[in-house]
Amino acid sequence: MIDILIAEDQTLVRQGLKFMLETAPDFRVTGEAENGKQAVELCERNRYDLILLDIRMPIMNGLEAGKIIRENNPTVVILMLTTFNDTEYALEALKNKANGYLLKDGDATELIKSVKSALKGGLALEDQVAAKVVPSLLERQVAVKEIDSQLTPREIEIMTFIGKGMNNHEIAENLFLSVGTIKNHISTILMKLSLRDRTQIAIYAIKHHLVDESM
Repeated sequence: MIDILIAEDQTLVRQGLKFMLETAPDFRVTGEAENGKQAVELCERNRYDLILLDIRMPIMNGLEAGKIIRENNPTVVILMLTTFNDTEYALEALKNKANGYLLKDGDATELIKSVKSALKGGLALEDQVAAKVVPSLLERQVAVKEIDSQLTPREIEIMTFIGKGMNNHEIAENLFLSVGTIKNHISTILMKLSLRDRTQIAIYAIKHHLVDESM
């Protein structure tokens, strides 16, 4: 049997997903959570083969919960659920090593098909999600390769944070580094790319698809 945890804050949606999944004879929902924090706590106490996480939940969202669960459970299959066909959510979920990204308005047949694919090692992406995500991923890979030869992975990471509008203190907290170290990295980035200031770094990061241009 495949033991499944569903984390979804809307009771009716959660029950609907449970009903659809359990139409498959080898699936059983053995855990339910109303938010990401509860999902993380349940995963600390119990073993699951598959976890379905809603993206938008109170207290702790699905992206945060998925990242924590993945760190503690490297082999568990994690699928993200949402009603929002949003490229950035999908990219963030995949970056956190989720096994797929599904829209909640799918039918039972498609849901079960996607789950079985993920359990076999596949990447479960519904067609309309894949149509947006795959081109975006390819664009970002090309863009990163263009600057990989000039910058270190840490410098690229800091550029991304600057592109998202973070200040030095926020970047330092995210990377567990000192503000002084961040300032030194920024100085190196400016020199390597012949840029004038952090505003130009932010623009560079957006143009090279390190950050979503809509942000």
